[in-house]
Amino acid sequence: MQPRPLRMLILLAGLVLLIGVVGALSPVSSVSAQDRGDLGADLDAILNNPGLAGADVGLVVKTLDGETLYQRSSDRRQQPASNAKLATSAAALEVLGPDHTFSTTVASPAHRLGHVLDGDLYLKGTGDPTMLATDYDTLAKQVADSGVTSVRGRLVADDTWFDDTRLGLGWAWDDEPYYYNAQISALTAAPDTDFDAGSIIIRVEPGTNGRAKVTTEPPTDYVKIRNTATTGAAGSDDTISVDRQHGSNLFTVSGSIPAGGGADSEFMAVWEPTGYAAALFRDALKAHGVRVQGPTTRGATPAGAKQYASRESMPLRELLVPFLKLSNNMHAEILTKTMGRATAGEGSWDAGEAAVADVLPTLGVTGRLSLVDGSGLSRMDQIAPDQLAALLGGAAGRPWFGTWYEALPIAGKADRMVGGTLRNRMRGTPAEGRVHAKTGSLTGVSGLSGYVDTAGGERLVFSMVTNNSIGIDAKTIEDAVAIRLASEGGAAATTRAPRVTKVEPGPRQGANYTADLECSWLKAC
Repeated sequence: MQPRPLRMLILLAGLVLLIGVVGALSPVSSVSAQDRGDLGADLDAILNNPGLAGADVGLVVKTLDGETLYQRSSDRRQQPASNAKLATSAAALEVLGPDHTFSTTVASPAHRLGHVLDGDLYLKGTGDPTMLATDYDTLAKQVADSGVTSVRGRLVADDTWFDDTRLGLGWAWDDEPYYYNAQISALTAAPDTDFDAGSIIIRVEPGTNGRAKVTTEPPTDYVKIRNTATTGAAGSDDTISVDRQHGSNLFTVSGSIPAGGGADSEFMAVWEPTGYAAALFRDALKAHGVRVQGPTTRGATPAGAKQYASRESMPLRELLVPFLKLSNNMHAEILTKTMGRATAGEGSWDAGEAAVADVLPTLGVTGRLSLVDGSGLSRMDQIAPDQLAALLGGAAGRPWFGTWYEALPIAGKADRMVGGTLRNRMRGTPAEGRVHAKTGSLTGVSGLSGYVDTAGGERLVFSMVTNNSIGIDAKTIEDAVAIRLASEGGAAATTRAPRVTKVEPGPRQGANYTADLECSWLKAC
């Protein structure tokens, strides 16, 4: 495969704000209104935590009308991790609109002879990340209900709405088997209503005769299982490990699961999601009495083909909830390619990020930045907290803002489709329910950018991004910042030192230690 063009930098028109060239932790003057009391000093105290020594920390706080209340190294571009989804989601609302849906269709140009189609049957996708096995079953039933019982030709999977590039630029190779790093296709499937497109659940349970029982959700022969896992004694350690052999759909299951214990569910990325979706549809056709005589292949649906079945996804305004609450990487990438298709007729990362670059200046974002994917998985993404704050401020004036604002994770709210990645953070503090913000995590990278409603009744915009942190959970610092902002204007708007969590090297999952991962990556929120 030829290397694709390097999409390193997106240049946005405008002036790069020069706040000052300083060390990440060197003293920087806070910019505060005179009636802000101790806000600047309190935020300085939080950021001067010794655990952040050597890290690159940027923080900016603004009012909705653009007044800067605090800034520290916030003009410095950093890896944003999933804070990049703020740009992707806002651009998608601008380019595609809140009512955008994804269609999946079944069509054939073949002549029909009674119950027989004398030719090929085409399954075409446009990137719908919400397609479940049950949805492919519904499509198959529609075909059967039309009276077709036999297809003399092939089942042709049409994924041409997007290009053939499955993985993003700068993604870690050792994250490839895991669901948060799944391949991107216009024709795909998800295993459950978190809508992790391109993934399958490998479920491991205690079995009999010393073996562990392994099943998949959805059930499919598209993947193969090599199971060497055992059932250990009751109360023994759970050491189950699931991996996928590179370039194939051979999953290996090893280790031990204790007798009498619950099941382990591992969310894993399949190799080539187009074939995965086609296999589910082919099985569904068979279950509904429709026999396809030819093999499954890939190709484009001919113009003028007769439609036999169709499905429309939920609108974008609803998809934003699992996308942003659970920080779904694949939703971000699908939306990026969809924007490219809508604006340039090309479902690629290059075209999609060009569309994002065109939108960002209209939301007030200026200066140089680099976004090479939609999710923030790439280590080549670079954006400054100042730019994220500008985006947040610009979005507040858009007609779709209310929908977007409510789709952001909300601090301390237990419902995972309300609190999302913030559901277990800042509970019982002044920030609970008052912070709507996007989280972000990679090894050594953490971010929190969004809105906070203060005790004084004011809504503020803030963005904090930390890079190169070692041995400290930067999220505890982010929480302390958000709590202090939420307290602003109250009777006792004083800071308290955050209880900083020391991060010990943990078990590896791909390129990231589990201690550093977003809770959604571990299905822990």
